[in-house]
Order: sequence, then structure tokens, then C-alpha cells
Amino acid sequence: MTDAPLLDLHADPVELTAALVDIRSESRDETAIADAVEAALRAQTSGFEIVRHGNQVLARTDRGLPSRVILAGHLDTVPIADNVPHRRTVDDAEGEVLHGCGTVDMKSGDAVFLHLAATLDAPAHDLTLIFYDCEEISAEFNGLGTIERDLPDWLHGDVAILGEPTAGQIEAGCQGTLRVRLSATGVRAHSARSWMGDNAIHKLAPVLAVLADYTPRNVDIDGCEYREGLSAVGVDGGVAGNVVPDAAAVTVNFRFAPDRSITSALDHLREVFAGPLESGEITMELTDSAAGALPGLSHPAAAALVAAASGRFRAKYGWTDVSRFSALGVPAVNLGPGDPSLAHRRDERVPVSQIREVTELLRAYLS
Repeated sequence: MTDAPLLDLHADPVELTAALVDIRSESRDETAIADAVEAALRAQTSGFEIVRHGNQVLARTDRGLPSRVILAGHLDTVPIADNVPHRRTVDDAEGEVLHGCGTVDMKSGDAVFLHLAATLDAPAHDLTLIFYDCEEISAEFNGLGTIERDLPDWLHGDVAILGEPTAGQIEAGCQGTLRVRLSATGVRAHSARSWMGDNAIHKLAPVLAVLADYTPRNVDIDGCEYREGLSAVGVDGGVAGNVVPDAAAVTVNFRFAPDRSITSALDHLREVFAGPLESGEITMELTDSAAGALPGLSHPAAAALVAAASGRFRAKYGWTDVSRFSALGVPAVNLGPGDPSLAHRRDERVPVSQIREVTELLRAYLS
């Protein structure tokens, strides 16, 4: 074990957030923060079974209560950008603000969960806490995937709450995402004799026209409006300034509502690009995909959380690990301090009032 700093789980969750931010924990370098979290849970909580698995720290109660709530948060951050250790400012609009890598994504959410584990006197639900690694990098390294493979019983529950940043408002479910690569080939030639070649970039024009004319749909599920989007996110092609290119491709990202499966989303793209594909000039290849997650707000445990939040909820547009729980049949929501649009930025920051508000909202729900 590293010389982990002492975390005070009974302290103000704002101070706990600051302490977590000051522990560097870029993806694949989470040992120090996992050591600190494990040590604090073992020393400052009671009634929890605690397990360390790699750089994942898991804790759960077994009081025989009628429902189980999972609180899950990742410990890693994106690479630090001269924004550790934390610092504080006072803003006229937001009051006191905590700055630093992870303040939004998502050490403030972790701090809320850790503080509640140590300070809840008589929870109404059995609790499972999951702190995991490698969320910010390729899905093959994601710690939740490791837990699902090695310790699957730890992911059983009636509802899961991920501490991803939502500015303190429930964001339910999440949209799915897939990327396809639409490619064209041609014949290379000197641009001074362009008629002797066959320009692959020009062949992508019908694909770009389809994208420009596409009208995405809005879908209402459980009172959450999901807004789909189809966007070109990359273009490859060109050899030199005097060469007609013989290969080109455009990468397209489809963000789809959770009432579509990956298969149906891909079928939709085949229909959308039917003209270019049927021409024989264009091919389409699936390069990446992740399923969405239905909001599941009608489940009693999730409905009680919505009630505790005074009915404030909205759809989650970005993909998060709620999808992993949804695939296991566990309704899941995102709820945490911080504006998600500030995640991963050099000026990442969170109003301290949001940390306290989310803490008290969850305290009321869990009690």
C-alpha cells in the first residue's frame, strides 16, 4: 500500500472533494487514491463488507433491508493540465468555487458517496459502494467491466446512482453511440491531368449531402426527451497538393435514443445512406458502438429518488456507465455536482454549494 493521505469522511464533503482532487489519479495510475479510499472506509465506517480488487474498492451492507441502492463512481481523471492541487475562488454569481482536475468529473461525486457512507445513521436501503478505475480511457480497461466479469454479484441492486456531473439534477438513462466509416476509392493521378484519375474525395459528396439534409428525431421516454444526432466527426483523404486522391473516408457518429438497439441504430444508418451505398461507390464499416440505457424512472426505487429531487430530472445525452447497469436490468441514473460541460477542461470547477446540495438530497433519499 502507498503512503496514502488520510481522508476524513466525516468532514464537510467540500473539504473531502479538495483532498481527493489533490491525490493525482490519472487513468491507470489510481493506486494512491484507491489506497486512500480503502483505508478511510475500513477505519471510518461500520457495517460494511469491504473488498479491494486491483484498483477497485467495493463496500456493501447486508442489513436485510427491502431494497439495495448502488452508489458508483470512478476514481480516475483525464490527464492533469496544471490544475492540481485544488484552489478556491469566490464568484459573484456562484459563491465559493472549487477548482481542479476532477472537481467535476467526478471526485465531488465520490466525496458525496464517501461522506454518506460514514455519516448515514439509519439508511432505509442496503448500500453498495463501488469506486473503480480506468473510466476515462478505452472501455476494455473500465473497472466496472472488470467487476462485472470477476465479481458480478456486487452489481446486483434495485437502482444504481452514478456520481457523474449533472449540476445536481437527475439525468436518467443515456443515449447510445456508434461510429461508422464511409469510404470511397478512386484512381490516383497528377492534378494537372485530373481527367486521368478518379477523385475519391469527390465521391463522398453524396454522403455529406445526406448528413446536411438529415433531420434527427426527438423521443420522449418516461418524461425524458432524448435528442438524436448524426454528425460527421472526421474526414480522411488526400495524398499531396498536386495529386488526385485514390482513397477517402468520412467518419460519422450517431447518438441515438435508448429505445434503439445497436442493431436497429445500424439498420437506420443503412437506410439513411442507402443512396450512396447502393451506388457501389461507397462502403460502410462499423468501427465503434455502445448501447444506450432506458431511464427506468417508473421503478419504485428510482421513482423515490425522483421524489427526493422534487421531480427534477432530464435525459442524459452523453453515454455513461449507466448503460452497464441497464444491461444488467438495474435502473440507473446520473446524479452529481458540477456542470458536465466543464468536465475535462483546464478550468474545471464546481460551486461548493452544489456539493452540499447533492449530499443533502441523497441523504434524504437514502434515509
